[in-house]
Amino acid sequence: MEPRPDPAPRDRTPALTRRTVLAAGLTGISGVALAGCSSPADDRPPTTVPPGTTSGGSTQAPSSSRSPTSAAEAGSPTATTGPAPDGPPPVALSSGPDLTHGPTTGHQLALTFHGQGPVAMAHEILDACAAAHAAVTVFAVGTWLEQNPHIGPQIVAAGHELGNHTWSHQQMKQLTRAQAVDEAVRGARALETAVGTAGWWFRPSGTQHSTTTIRAAAAAAGYHRCVSYDVDPEDFRDPGATAVRDRTLASVRPGSIVSLHFGHRGTVDALPSILAGLRSKGLQAVTLSTLLRDV
Repeated sequence: MEPRPDPAPRDRTPALTRRTVLAAGLTGISGVALAGCSSPADDRPPTTVPPGTTSGGSTQAPSSSRSPTSAAEAGSPTATTGPAPDGPPPVALSSGPDLTHGPTTGHQLALTFHGQGPVAMAHEILDACAAAHAAVTVFAVGTWLEQNPHIGPQIVAAGHELGNHTWSHQQMKQLTRAQAVDEAVRGARALETAVGTAGWWFRPSGTQHSTTTIRAAAAAAGYHRCVSYDVDPEDFRDPGATAVRDRTLASVRPGSIVSLHFGHRGTVDALPSILAGLRSKGLQAVTLSTLLRDV
């Protein structure tokens, strides 16, 4: 594909930049979902982002594209650190290994959610984040965004950001190259349809770590890096709210990227106590762009 052009500033032409990328990614494109995205067969060693490296991306939604029905949807109280207005951090435009955590010297971390499942539960999560003045990153499944056209704009309007979690949540490591590209590109298109831009983040489904094929698919969709995580309470296995809370709080540290999931009752119920526990540790939940921008 053609090299990805430098993005225009977010407040000018974000959607146009991503459309250009997607058009290039669609050239040459010839698609059983799991509850979670960590495969027991994953044996690829984790890769990390050294302190001093940054990563990020954000999405902006038109202000008229939503009808608030709850405190989080209305943005009151809004998250204190929402999508960055001045484009992606440098590492979002650089090649390299999976991003698994941010700088360990600050007081911020990123709670990331895999976005699918009942929208009512998503609203509960947004409300909990609003009450705690926390900002998160949601890796949305494309079919979920398409089936629930208001949820993407609601997430962004509440001060959070969206990433691409593929079109239909396949086991990415089991797909052919063409199928993987299709999943990544269609997921990016769903994001752009929902909020006007495909953002800067890609997380593969069905696996914690990317492969050569997955990274090529992400690049075809306009993403330079894949995003992993260093904290996984395995909430998708539904161990209960107490286990989700305790596992998360026992593992987090400054710079952590935490993997959580929409659509699971235990996660919804655990989130307020997770956010309270983070505060007691002196940690603040921010978007990935914020976590890794000014290192």
